[in-house]
Order: sequence, then C-alpha cells, then structure tokens
Amino acid sequence: MFQLSQQDIHLGAAAGTKQDAIRQVAAALTEAGRVSEGYVDGMLARELQTSTYLGNGIAIPHGTTDTRDLVLNTGVQVFQFPHGIEWGEGQTAYVVIGIAAKSDEHLTLLRQLTHVLSDDSVAEQLAKTDSAEELRSLLMGEKTAAEFRFDTQLISVDVAADSLITLQALNAGRLQQIGAVDTSFVSDVIIRKPLSLGQGIWLSDSVTGNLASAAAVSRPAKAFDHEGEKVALLLTLAAADDKPLDVLNYLGDLLRAGKAERLLNADAVGVLALLTSEVEEQSEVLTAEYVIRNEHGLHARPGTALVNCIKKFNSDITVTNLDGSGKPANGRSLMKVVALGVKKGHHLRFTASGEDAEVALKSIGEAIAEGLGEGA
Repeated sequence: MFQLSQQDIHLGAAAGTKQDAIRQVAAALTEAGRVSEGYVDGMLARELQTSTYLGNGIAIPHGTTDTRDLVLNTGVQVFQFPHGIEWGEGQTAYVVIGIAAKSDEHLTLLRQLTHVLSDDSVAEQLAKTDSAEELRSLLMGEKTAAEFRFDTQLISVDVAADSLITLQALNAGRLQQIGAVDTSFVSDVIIRKPLSLGQGIWLSDSVTGNLASAAAVSRPAKAFDHEGEKVALLLTLAAADDKPLDVLNYLGDLLRAGKAERLLNADAVGVLALLTSEVEEQSEVLTAEYVIRNEHGLHARPGTALVNCIKKFNSDITVTNLDGSGKPANGRSLMKVVALGVKKGHHLRFTASGEDAEVALKSIGEAIAEGLGEGA
C-alpha cells in the first residue's frame, strides 16, 4: 500500500489560478526528487486534454504519457488551498494531489485515495484541517469513520429454506464472518423470533454482541408461512451506531407505500439499491450492462470520458460495478465512478430514468465499445 509522509503535505497554500496551483505542485515534485524539470509541461498539457477535477473539492493533476520518462520515482505532493482554486465551471478545488508515476503504479494509489475521498465528510475535513498529520491520516484512511457494511456479498436471494431459523442463522453467520458481531449476537438472534413488518418482510437484531454496523438480507426461493404469517425476506441488522437507521428508513418507505414486492422481485444489486437509495419505479427506469475492456479499468482518463458522456444527457444515471460492492454511484461524479474500482473485465450496470434515457444508454454503450478515449 502507498505510504504518505508529512513532508509530502503542504498546508495553507494559495494560488490565483489552477495553472499556478499546478506549477506549485510540479515544483514540489521536482524538489522532492520525484520528477525532472519539464514534467510541469506534461501536467499542464494533461489539464488541457481533460480536467483532473474529481469532485468534492479534490483535483489530481498528473503528467501525460509523453512525460513519463521524466518521472524518477513514483510519489505525490499534496497541497491544501483553504480558500479554494477555481478548477472549472462550478468546480472549486481545496485539495490538490500532484501525482508522478513511472508506469501504472498511480492506478492503485488513485483507487486508494478516491475510496477515502468518496466520503463527503472526509473531503470537508481535508479542506479545513490545519494539521499535516491529520490530513495525512485522512488520506491514508486511518481517521475515517467506521464503515457501514452492506453490499451484495451480504445479500442472498433464492435461498433454499423453508424456516425462519435457517434465514436467521444464515444472516447472523455472515455478519459474524465479516467481524460485525460476536457469538453472543449469533446465539441471541437465532433463539429470538424476528419481528414481522408485514408484506412478508421480517427484521431481526440483538442488543448484545454488536461490534460494527452492518446489514444482511436473506430471501427464500419460495415464500413460506411461519405461524400464519408470510415469510419472503429477512433483514438482520448489527448496530454499533445509527447508520443502520438509513436502511430502516428506506425499508419503511417501501412498506408504507405497499411496495414490498419490489424487494421480493429484485436481484441482489436491486435489493441493495432499494435499501440504500431512492430508486425509481422499474417501469420508469431503463437498464443496460456493459463490460469494461480498458486495460487498466476506469482510472481517471477513461473515467472522465465516461462521466462526460453521461453529462450530455438530462436523465438521472447511476453506475453499479456488478463485480464490486454492488452499490450504485452517481454517474455524473468522477470521484464516485473512479472509486468503484472498476478493472478490466468488470461488468457495469447503468440505470437511466428520464426523457432521453434510451439514447443515453445507447451512447454510453458505444463510448465503452470505443474504449473511452483509449481505443477499442
């Protein structure tokens, strides 16, 4: 894993333009022995090709392939601009991370950083902190809040089960496997009857053994009866803080609207989306799935090409990495898209709702087929 030292961090910087900011970053990379003179020209040229603004106040200027021979050692220089730098129309960068990479080492670094920076609250702290150590810790993920674990690996559909205890044991076992609960939670959840929420949806939890917040879902292949009530899905929550309440709120909205069947008919990715975000009625949503063929996946350049393609349309478009966490991301946010960690061969599901949804999905497919600016 990439390591960042306090010597690579520059707090309280100021610049009049993004070009001035890039020159400062390039000078620091040169002084640190990361690049030779002239690398700054590649950084400025890259910015003309495509913006390196990620979103959430973060920009990552780096050189072109033509200037890789000027890179002496892979590394970064981080500049904080508390007053902000105008990076583009409606874009203000508060943290600028200059990257020097001899080949493709920066891809791992980029995924690591964007994963951390995809948390809006962390990005705000980066802009405001006056401590180099705190900024370093935030970037390295050492001071992020405990993550709420809920992804497609914690969702099972079409389970061969005809009893509640089987679903309870399956969910509790998964939560224990990821370290969210201990054995006391498992024992308590299995012996206690879950709560029926109606429409075939059940909820189980425990006041003991919660180590971290997480959620697990099991849905039997065929609904069955338990003491005269329908069992079609069991949600089990581990609660170490209030983050699981968001899942309950989304679930409550579905139940109040009498639309539990949406959970019962969706695949694992769809279940996750319904319990973590607002999802339009299926009749109003179009979907398409494409495979990424870019040799290095969706790093900054092809990621930017994809986001720019999406921004041409008025429809609301989300992107889900079916080979990743399964969580949908806003297709208009470069940071969110790059943070999906898409590699070559990964399958992406695009959902679009709006008047130009069909045209948008077709255009996205064509852009991916053409290599997103890197050739087919």
